[in-house]
Amino acid sequence: MIELLNTYPPIFIAIASLFGLMIGSFLNVVIHRLPLMMERDWKLQCAALNGGQEDISRPAAYNLVVPRSACPACGHRISALENIPVISYLWLGGKCAECKTRISTRYPLVELLTGVLGGLVAWKFGFGLTAFAAFFLAASLIALTFIDFDTQLLPDDITLPLLWAGLLFSMNGGFADLKSAVIGAMAGYLALWAVYWLFKLATGKEGMGYGDFKLLAAIGAWFGWQLLPAVILLSSLLGSIVGIALIVLAKHGRNVPIPFGPYLALGGIAALFWGPQLASFYLAA
Repeated sequence: MIELLNTYPPIFIAIASLFGLMIGSFLNVVIHRLPLMMERDWKLQCAALNGGQEDISRPAAYNLVVPRSACPACGHRISALENIPVISYLWLGGKCAECKTRISTRYPLVELLTGVLGGLVAWKFGFGLTAFAAFFLAASLIALTFIDFDTQLLPDDITLPLLWAGLLFSMNGGFADLKSAVIGAMAGYLALWAVYWLFKLATGKEGMGYGDFKLLAAIGAWFGWQLLPAVILLSSLLGSIVGIALIVLAKHGRNVPIPFGPYLALGGIAALFWGPQLASFYLAA
């Protein structure tokens, strides 16, 4: 099988795309449940700090595995046939099989996005450790993007493992040497940390969250310090364009915060596919 995947890249690309669709289905679970799991943990911690005086009961088991996925409107448990990536959504007409409540189009879109990125990673890197590592990075960035859109949170449960995985990958001939990766992780965190404090001292307001620092540190760990300027520039440019468009076209309030994590993630994806080309703009060959 390994020889087949090495010899016939189209087969590997097809398998990677199908695998990406399945992982995309799991990412939908992560995007929906992880913030709720964090909220439950915070409530339990608050209750413990208050000596148990806060009126809160320990909730039933709730994680990425249990309980089974169900319709939020009627509680209908989703069967295996109703959970086939993209196909089930089209077969059900985008509605719950029981109560006919409309299902968000974001579910199949996340699945398609993950499948497409899986295929592109397989096409660019070929069969091997690099492709698997790159897909792990891409999938993590997808999850962080949509969680940040929903909650303006970038969970440590994703950003910190992503950072350590980047350093580990760099130890084994990754996208950057280990020294560049370590400096990249430090510089990525400190760059946004400095911006945060300069903005706060100048305005008295917080311009971003600590999750953004950790995400840029993770990107630095994967690609080294050399690509950080390109990632920051792309992220800032995209964020500015979208922010201005929201204010002008969608009447988005100027004081309503806009998550920065999705744009950092886009910068990370750009570094994944076009890292050397981006670095060549400002680094000598």
